[in-house]
Amino acid sequence: MSSLPLSDLPQSLPARSVPAPACSRLSPARLARHALTLLPLLLIGAWAVTDWPTVRDGAARLASADPGWLLAGLFFTCMGWVIAAVVRQGALPERLPPGLLLASQFAAGAANQVLPAGLGAHAVTLRFLQNRGIPLARATASLALYSLVKPIAKTAVLLAFLAAFPELLHLGELVPDERTLLMVAGGVALGLGTAGVFVTAVRPLRRPLLCFLRTALTDARILHTRPSRVLALWGGAAATPLLQASVIASVGFALGLPLSWTQVVLASLLASTAAGAVPAPGGIGPVDAALVFTMVTFGAPTGLAAATVIGYRVLTVWVPLLPGALVLSIMVQHKIL
Repeated sequence: MSSLPLSDLPQSLPARSVPAPACSRLSPARLARHALTLLPLLLIGAWAVTDWPTVRDGAARLASADPGWLLAGLFFTCMGWVIAAVVRQGALPERLPPGLLLASQFAAGAANQVLPAGLGAHAVTLRFLQNRGIPLARATASLALYSLVKPIAKTAVLLAFLAAFPELLHLGELVPDERTLLMVAGGVALGLGTAGVFVTAVRPLRRPLLCFLRTALTDARILHTRPSRVLALWGGAAATPLLQASVIASVGFALGLPLSWTQVVLASLLASTAAGAVPAPGGIGPVDAALVFTMVTFGAPTGLAAATVIGYRVLTVWVPLLPGALVLSIMVQHKIL
């Protein structure tokens, strides 16, 4: 037995540093963030495999088109993201950083090609607004105002074109019959009635819905007292369909489409209005078929009209899709989204 006093004994042995296992560094949040970073690229790859003929045919036709008009179409495509950012800012009282807002709309364009009815773009924008400190109720009200103003402005632009150029519209071929109009009106009424009954019957939804409505009405009143916000909101929403139609017209002129700019704009407005209610990702499918039909009605050959739509989709979807997905991944990785 040792004769040393107890006070001379070490109180405790030095703790050995045990390295943390490597798996502990990958928390569920980090894994989810990495998955969200890679998801857009994986979706692009899957979409490219399933829709490869469209990409190949459109790229082949664009390769033989007039490069000057294609550059004009690319310019109008880029301006579309700028106008989208302007309208988003016009729908919100708080001032957002212009550079990050524009980047978020560029990334939202890639997400919008994956989910229908604009849900991808709205989800990206909602995440961006929340990360900028905007409360959920106000961010949601901003998205609702944005979604409400765009179709109203598009309808106003369409009516203005119909009033200015009535001779270009073939009413008997383009206007739906009474049965179709009644079906559309009945569907809208049924949807609104179902939503009203659902909200009335489910009590937990009343308080958040009333809070959302109060916020939306308050923000709309505040925004419409600021001329700059009114111009950004309504002017940008009215310019959006004109820019989209200008992209289609530029691609058509590059391919030799025998239509005027006014005819292409009317065809685009009519097609997007008629088929816009179908919830397809990015409007691909129903809007394309309606656009080909309207351009053929105005006198374009069917093959050339189809080639114009394919070139338009390549220029507005496939060319910016990969850069948009990369921007989306970078913004998610840096916790901007």
